Amino acid sequence: MKTDVLNSEKRKSQSNLEQLPPKHTLLDDVQAILIGSLLAAFGIAIFSHMNFLIGGTAGVSFLTQYSTSYTFGPIFFVINIPFYVLAFIKLGWDFTLKTFIAVSFVSFLTEIIPVWFEFGDIEPWFAAIFGGFLIGSGLLMLFRHKASLGGLNILSIYVQEYFQISAGKFQMVADTLIILAAFFIVDWEALAFSILAAVALNIILAINHKPGRYKGMS
Repeated sequence: MKTDVLNSEKRKSQSNLEQLPPKHTLLDDVQAILIGSLLAAFGIAIFSHMNFLIGGTAGVSFLTQYSTSYTFGPIFFVINIPFYVLAFIKLGWDFTLKTFIAVSFVSFLTEIIPVWFEFGDIEPWFAAIFGGFLIGSGLLMLFRHKASLGGLNILSIYVQEYFQISAGKFQMVADTLIILAAFFIVDWEALAFSILAAVALNIILAINHKPGRYKGMS
């Protein structure tokens, strides 16, 4: 009888191990952070070219860029520094380090992409939707590998992890409020397309980043 119980417990333990999602390798995490950051940076570069906005610390960085002589990259890097404290306390050292790397990479790429790629005339509606999809896809890759682009991304992941509220829905509301607060800084047309961009971005997250949907671990 004792042997049967031990065998039963052993089978249960093996079954639980088999059900665990596969852990991301270092190569998995590196490629996700690099590609995710590149996608996000390209979308941000499009928005900067069109004088659009976005939510979170990126939105604050855009507003600062449009009202001062500073460019997006350095502002975005500096403004995210305080959020690393929350990330370290609530989400751990691994998440904080990956987020720092992603933010640093995006800050660099947003400065260098306009040098590598010359933007011409872009239809505003296409720039808003395509740029939003690019940033949303980049964020999705980062989120799934336990990284983010700082700021509200950290808060949205924390809210999803601990309160089971969709990161996409939380960020959609926050981003829309931030963009509306910029009413007196940009013209109404840019503001309207910025709202469209925020919806496009967060559609990617709301549909593809629901709690429990993706089981990969880092």
